[in-house]
Amino acid sequence: MPSTPHPSPSPQPGHAGAVRTARVRRAWAWGAVGAALLTAVFLLYAEPDFVVMMADQLWACF
Repeated sequence: MPSTPHPSPSPQPGHAGAVRTARVRRAWAWGAVGAALLTAVFLLYAEPDFVVMMADQLWACF
């Protein structure tokens, strides 16, 4: 006797909206982390001593 596939359980109402909200929050969180990192890098490169030190270290590799 062939087995019939079991119907998949129906999703709970509002579940898709909760998943979408979580994804949007996660995207905003990663965007905030990226913006903070870019701001930190910009502030470091705005310091002339830091830029000279990084150039010296990079040049020492060659």
